[in-house]
Amino acid sequence: MSDDCIFCSIVDGDIPARTVHETDDVLAFLDANPLAPGHALVIPKTHAERLGDLDPDLAGAVFDAVAAIAPEIEAAVDADGANVGINDGEAAGQEVPHVHVHVVPRFDGDGGAPIHAVAGKRPDLSEEELDAIATDVTAAIGR
Repeated sequence: MSDDCIFCSIVDGDIPARTVHETDDVLAFLDANPLAPGHALVIPKTHAERLGDLDPDLAGAVFDAVAAIAPEIEAAVDADGANVGINDGEAAGQEVPHVHVHVVPRFDGDGGAPIHAVAGKRPDLSEEELDAIATDVTAAIGR
């Protein structure tokens, strides 16, 4: 746990939350500043700032919870779909330095945008640039 992390304080029970799902490893609660009715956050109970800080078992537990609750949240608020996303790092908009997955219910005609809209203007990459990036990412993953 981290003493100065709001999500760790929620896990510890020091800050109240509207918990919607809990396991030994994961907590899901409604976002205090929701983007839509039913907007929930799914967090590991163990402090980890970035996705890369999660061990594989804990990452699996987090995503198992996301997969289990997303359709239930949609049903509960009569949503037509949901966006599921993670802001991983400050440059990506992460405001709380504790891994958290947003489950944001979506409704036909709500005026929202697809997840593709978060990155702004799309780069115009050539086939060669895409090949080079794929090679670099494959090499980095294989380390």
